[in-house]
Amino acid sequence: MTNKSMNPTHAISWSKNYFLSWSDFQAESNPAVFEDAHSVIKYRYTWIVNSDTVDTQIRFFIENIDLITEFHPLLSWVRLPQATGELLKHEQGHFDLAELLRSKIKEQIQNAFYEKKFLTRGQNQEQQKQFAREDSGLMIGKEVEKWEKYVSEKQEEYDKETNYGETLEKQKEYDNMFKTLRSI
Repeated sequence: MTNKSMNPTHAISWSKNYFLSWSDFQAESNPAVFEDAHSVIKYRYTWIVNSDTVDTQIRFFIENIDLITEFHPLLSWVRLPQATGELLKHEQGHFDLAELLRSKIKEQIQNAFYEKKFLTRGQNQEQQKQFAREDSGLMIGKEVEKWEKYVSEKQEEYDKETNYGETLEKQKEYDNMFKTLRSI
């Protein structure tokens, strides 16, 4: 139950019904790093941009921002001799952790733009609408990038606390936390 075939970027959107498999890790392993596996997880975003005329100037505003947690197979890898079930569960944990943080991050990003109006460039309404779409995407992208750094820090913390899944007691604590995602 994946949308791999429907998504031209080959990214896998997080779903409570889909679990990663080793076949999802399609990049070549990196011999220069300590890890036995590496998952690349990012947020794709969608939004609506609208505009108002305020004091004869068109201003745009951003609404309905949504984030989708995605795993990127073409950037993720595993060292096949180390491809155990425990390691796969740990890598699934990276995907689950990003999904667990998604709603909080989405709320923070929405709040950054909530009830704010931005000046738009362009010499006519059509140009202004085009620039509003472009500029709003860049603005949201910067916010998402900032939050992806936060997620990266949380991912590193997860790796350290679980010793890459080797500290079974700590991994089990995380696994129990991740189970809440699948019961929603």
